[in-house]
Amino acid sequence: MLSSLHIRTAQKEDLAAITAIHNQAINRPYTNAYTEIFDPNERLNWFQEHTGNCPIYVAETSDHEIAGWLSVSPYRSGRAALQHTKEVSYYVHEQHQKRGVATQLLRFAMDHIKELDTKVYIAIVLDKNTPSIELLKKNGFALWGHLPGIAYFNDGPCGHLYFGWTAG
Repeated sequence: MLSSLHIRTAQKEDLAAITAIHNQAINRPYTNAYTEIFDPNERLNWFQEHTGNCPIYVAETSDHEIAGWLSVSPYRSGRAALQHTKEVSYYVHEQHQKRGVATQLLRFAMDHIKELDTKVYIAIVLDKNTPSIELLKKNGFALWGHLPGIAYFNDGPCGHLYFGWTAG
C-alpha cells in the first residue's frame, strides 16, 4: 500500500495525467465502456463540470505524480429526488495498481460524503471487471442491481453491475 499518497481536489493542471490514466484503462478490456481514447482537450468540459459537491480527487505520490483519480458525478442529473445520490468512478495508473490507491481514493470520498451534501454513492461497473467488484465489496458497497448484456465488445456482450453505499 502506498502510504505516502496525498489526496486532494484535482486542478486543471492535472487534466493531462487524469486523461492519460483514463486512456490506459480504455486500452484494457472491461475496465469501462469507452472504446476510443481521449485527448485532454476533449475532457475539459467534463473536468470543469466537476465542481462544488461533484469534485474530482487525485492521489498524488511524494514525487508529485498522479497515481490515480476518483470523480464524484451527479446521478441522473436534474431529478431533485436524486440530488443526494452521486456516482463514483475511479482509475489508477498502471504502475500503481494493486498498491491500495483506489482504496484510499474511495475511502477519502466516503469520509467526505456529508461535506458533498450526499447520502448515497453509486458505482457502475462492467460485470467482467473483477478487480473493481472486489474493491467495492471490500469497502462496504453492496450489489444493488445487474443489467445483463447491455455493453457489447468484440468478444460479445457484457453487463453492468450497480453497487451502492449509503452513509451511516
